[in-house]
Amino acid sequence: MLRSHNCEELRLTDAGNTVTLCGWVQRRRDFGGMSFIDLRDRYGITQLSFNEDYNVELLNEARSVSREFVVKITGEVTERSNKNPNLATGDIEIVVNTLEVLNPSLTPPFTIEDDTDGGEELRLKYRYLDIRRNPVKEKLLIRHAANKSIRNFLNGSDFVEVETPYLIKSTPEGARDFVVPSRLNEDQFYALPQSPQTFKQLLMVSGLDRYYQVVKCFRDEDFRSDRQPEFTQIDCEMTFVEQSDILGLFEKMVRNLFAESVDYDLGDIPVLTYADAIKTYGSDKPDMRFDMTFKYLTDVAKGYNFGIFDNAESIIAVNASGAASLTRKQIDAITNYVKRPQVGAKGLIYCRVNEDGSLKSSVDKFFDQEALAKWVESCNAKPGDLIFVMSGDLAETQKQMNDLRLHLGDLLDLRTKDTYKACWVVDFPLLEWDDETGRYHAMHHPFTSPKQEDFDLIETDPKNVRANAYDMAINGMEVGGGSIRIHDKELQQKMFDLLGFTKEKAKAQFGFLMNAFEYGAPPHGGIAFGFDRLCAILTGTESIRDVIAFPKNNMGRDIMIDAPSPISKEQRDELGL
Repeated sequence: MLRSHNCEELRLTDAGNTVTLCGWVQRRRDFGGMSFIDLRDRYGITQLSFNEDYNVELLNEARSVSREFVVKITGEVTERSNKNPNLATGDIEIVVNTLEVLNPSLTPPFTIEDDTDGGEELRLKYRYLDIRRNPVKEKLLIRHAANKSIRNFLNGSDFVEVETPYLIKSTPEGARDFVVPSRLNEDQFYALPQSPQTFKQLLMVSGLDRYYQVVKCFRDEDFRSDRQPEFTQIDCEMTFVEQSDILGLFEKMVRNLFAESVDYDLGDIPVLTYADAIKTYGSDKPDMRFDMTFKYLTDVAKGYNFGIFDNAESIIAVNASGAASLTRKQIDAITNYVKRPQVGAKGLIYCRVNEDGSLKSSVDKFFDQEALAKWVESCNAKPGDLIFVMSGDLAETQKQMNDLRLHLGDLLDLRTKDTYKACWVVDFPLLEWDDETGRYHAMHHPFTSPKQEDFDLIETDPKNVRANAYDMAINGMEVGGGSIRIHDKELQQKMFDLLGFTKEKAKAQFGFLMNAFEYGAPPHGGIAFGFDRLCAILTGTESIRDVIAFPKNNMGRDIMIDAPSPISKEQRDELGL
């Protein structure tokens, strides 16, 4: 090893020892006949001391190095006269005996500091420099700890890690595939997997019983802060299990993950049905860090000659506890927020519960104190609270109210990044109707089993068939989802029929799976967690780019290596393109 210690581990107990350190120059400070260098490596920072009374030539060498030079030093550990309580090594410094420049550095395009002057695009272009900064490095270290925790848990629970292929068959269902031309098979293409779904089901047919994989998946879809064209999934499957078995085991895994990675106890993880989640929060991935649940005023707010309410299918309210102090200007800003095209509300009504118990609303012309008191009772509001109300089509208003609820959670500091709250959502609809194509689509995927008690509805009332599916959400973000799978060939064929597959199309795309079901396929189910999303939540960041070592930008480009890029005519000719 070139070094005897790293830049974080030396303490006062090491005083008097001669040590060798290697690292990058974080900064240099010159004072007359003395200079100090902060030496940085992955672990931390140690101060180096140079003094002309000790060695003038060495001092001059020190003053020739600049930020990000890679150096090796030897020296004696001594107690610092001016200690730095903000550094783990702040009680000591190294009086340097020898200094060797292992590699000089150009001036970085942005400062390698916690608070940098570099914009995101510039930092992505020089990502290898960005990773030297503590905020980025620490997120990657938490990602490493999370990966280790998950693998240890699954390995200790009798799961077998199996690698599945990256070059597979394209299936048009779901998101767009990334396709790869085959040189040896002209005019034919592989696809990169959106998920190892069918392979993990085949592994269950093979009898491996419990499978997992930390696997790259690929989807050619539009980009958001929680999406990348390639992402990492914790993919799991089990045989001879029911929904409760999977929820119980993977709840333990997630609890263990948060305890080991960020020393946090997740507490109770409630289980909500899809119907209740939509009714109560307007979302199938509710943020449970704060209450502000939906209250339905349809029965108490109609019949007062207020057309907006009287003609509405549904009237929904949320109670912002303690928010009566919001000014009219602030309420107007909230109203403008929900009227944005992204939310689509036509307006917003409010009722303020004053400290003396009197009520003041934006519709006092139509509702007297007695009528407004019914709102207050329905919302369990108290003096100091502020009630917001929307009305209209039920599904549309629930969605708009969810947007408002999350916005209020941000405004009132109810969505703190160091608080985590998880929930399970179960009993999703099996199918959703698409007016554009005139047929049903699988809400999860075509291999999800219907709830057994809904089997009779498949042919007579498919829209009300519930899926034996489940999602986990943490802090309002879906982090995992799965289902009990179909393992019976006849039921799987019935599912393909419902989805509008001809028998020929079903055989062409999934014949291999249907064939496998004829050889003793066991009951099985599984789940997949978005590892990047989990890491984003653990590190308190809103973008999964921040927890990926070399991410793509919001146009799907890697601007560091300039990809995607054209290929040569020779390559195209070889591939028949």
